[in-house]
Amino acid sequence: MRTDDASSTPASPATPAPSTAEDASARLGVIGLGSMGEPMAGRLLAARGSLVVHSRSRRPALLEAGATWAETPRELAEQADAALVMLPDLPQLAPMLEGPDGLLAAGTELLLMIGSTSSPRGIRELAERLERESEGLVRLVDVPVSGGESGARAGTLSIMAGGAEEDVARATTLLAPCGTARHLGPLGAGEVAKACNQMIVGATMMALAEATVLAERSGIAPAALFEVLSGGYAGSRLLEDKRENLVAGDYSPGGIAAYMTKDLGFAADVAEDTESAPALLGALRSAYDELVAAGLGEEDLSVARRFIAERHGAE
Repeated sequence: MRTDDASSTPASPATPAPSTAEDASARLGVIGLGSMGEPMAGRLLAARGSLVVHSRSRRPALLEAGATWAETPRELAEQADAALVMLPDLPQLAPMLEGPDGLLAAGTELLLMIGSTSSPRGIRELAERLERESEGLVRLVDVPVSGGESGARAGTLSIMAGGAEEDVARATTLLAPCGTARHLGPLGAGEVAKACNQMIVGATMMALAEATVLAERSGIAPAALFEVLSGGYAGSRLLEDKRENLVAGDYSPGGIAAYMTKDLGFAADVAEDTESAPALLGALRSAYDELVAAGLGEEDLSVARRFIAERHGAE
């Protein structure tokens, strides 16, 4: 069955929507302070002067800078008009919605901005559920991001937005300190774009890993190889961001490799929904499934180099 997630509504310009008095005075919260959520929260706090946050563990630097800690999701919702969710996926958000301490228990209006890389199907289902259970008080936009931890710290993220025009315009203004948003279409369109992004990132990283191993075993230093590649068509932002990891063999997590299996699964869902037959997607999913099975899933995505180097005798 074909869907029109990313095509039924023309993309709007990438320039941020102008600020309004309402947006300037809006109370903002962040749920999830991991490798992406914490630096994004830092930029939002610096730009706005106040921020309410909730996560599995406190972040002293944020609190010392002036952020307000919410003990429960409900407490955050009671103190915020809009909240950015930077959790790994929707299953991590689900328990924060229900019960006496959940977001819905606050009974207040809330714009929920889902920055997680999630299923377009799941986003639409969640929006319908929240509309029904909150009687329209909680509205949803999907705003997954690309640019990595370095982009989050620099405020240069690419933000892929899906949802109603008014809601996305508001989210665009609120998230401007973190990067530039583009409205791509109705709810779920941002997640479709992020799935496409992850296909390219996953394929590029696996190609870089294979090229690194082939070159090194042929007597070419990886640093020299990357210097040459960066000046040609093979150059990319991913190469620039990960080249030191690949050269040094430092796979300290920035964004763990296991997430790629989840993200490529969402891409497969989009392919099914649009009756498409990708040529590379199946091979990519198999490769990352194998990487995770080899016990490397908790390392940085650049661990693909080690995966290829240790893949002796595999067909």
